[in-house]
Amino acid sequence: MPLGSAIDSRAVGSLWFSQLVGHLKSMTHRAMRMVFAASLSMAFVQPALAGSPAELISSFRLQHGEIRVTSDATLNRIALEQARAMAAKEKLDHGVLGSFSTRMASSRAGRAAENIAYGYDNFEKTLGQWIASSEHRKNLLLHKATRIGVASAKDASGRRTYWAMEIAGDYEPPPSKKKKLEKKLERAENVPPSAKRKPAASKCHINLLGLCI
Repeated sequence: MPLGSAIDSRAVGSLWFSQLVGHLKSMTHRAMRMVFAASLSMAFVQPALAGSPAELISSFRLQHGEIRVTSDATLNRIALEQARAMAAKEKLDHGVLGSFSTRMASSRAGRAAENIAYGYDNFEKTLGQWIASSEHRKNLLLHKATRIGVASAKDASGRRTYWAMEIAGDYEPPPSKKKKLEKKLERAENVPPSAKRKPAASKCHINLLGLCI
């Protein structure tokens, strides 16, 4: 019995060790699958999180047959001024800094639209709000728009974020060199006669054979 017991004890110990190793292997495989799945998830989510407002809006526009937009420094400035003014007055209003046409004059755009909002800290959720609203969605899909400006600002408490988006297109082409030259010639031709230089008077009293006497 003692020998038999010893043999039985080693057999049980061996069986327990085998089960433990199998369990650890199973846990390791599950952990590796979870890490792999998490890596795939991050790989798909990260590009969307890293996308700029111009890229996110362009993606939405391309899905609905409109052209891509690019970030514009002037529109970003206009959007930032609007967002800061709304945050300072804690008021969601397009006219907080004056009329929209006056604020957009420096952009030299032929057509433009503006979306504003407050609440969310990140742009993705704010864009979702605009997409869900028919009027804001219409502005996002402004026909032939080519440039975009987006900015945000927090109120004095730091708890509320205000957003402004300016989208524009139909920009005036810069005047060509030929047109600039034509304008200069036109200005020269429009000089009044009194302003034109008179020929210098001759000092010759007698002109004999080309000699001035």
